[in-house]
Amino acid sequence: MFLYQPSSGYCYNSDSIFLYDFISMFSPKGTLLDVGCGVGIISLLLSRDFAVKASMIDKQEKMLLYAKHNSLVNHMNVKVYRGDFALFPFDEKFDFIISNPPFYDSRVTQSNDMHLNTARYAHHLPLHDFVAKVKKQLKPRGWFIFCYDAKQIDLLLHHLKINGINPEKIRFVHSKIDRESKLVMIAARTNSKAMTQVMAPLIVFDEKNNYTAEAARAFERANTHSIKGSFE
Repeated sequence: MFLYQPSSGYCYNSDSIFLYDFISMFSPKGTLLDVGCGVGIISLLLSRDFAVKASMIDKQEKMLLYAKHNSLVNHMNVKVYRGDFALFPFDEKFDFIISNPPFYDSRVTQSNDMHLNTARYAHHLPLHDFVAKVKKQLKPRGWFIFCYDAKQIDLLLHHLKINGINPEKIRFVHSKIDRESKLVMIAARTNSKAMTQVMAPLIVFDEKNNYTAEAARAFERANTHSIKGSFE
């Protein structure tokens, strides 16, 4: 899949590839909403591989220009919304809501680039507002599958639980087997009483700094080709 993205500013990275691969485990179908879609990589890959009717939402017009272009280039019919997810007046509910949202703590040194700042820092989509809105927009038994800062796992579980979205599967991502996790992927479901399963971790690099077999398979399965350019 060919994906156009900005020559400067925020670009998708391995987090998006690993999240796409994680979501694929659940064989998504029906209606799907990609929150903070960026250039559309995750929902377009899932639209390619599964029978989903995808929609995307992002605050940034710049990102949506790329998302729209990528959907056309790859011959996919995807609905696109511009706005703040937490405030947007959707007229439908979804079977799947997926997201690689802004999750960096606002107290750290921030980028002065507006596009990078919006894409990275959690104050642009506060966690309590984010999860509460997800609850409103999910169908009964709907899935919320997303990635986030692993250091905030306590807050993630708290907000999921108080909103009645049960975390069924949790998977931590480690750059190497002896490194702490900086990313966690969670699959949670409304009206679920399942016990939470903490899956085996995803290790990205081996001791020789090569991709592990599992990480390499995720990139191979995604099969993306990035093209950097500008519509401005």
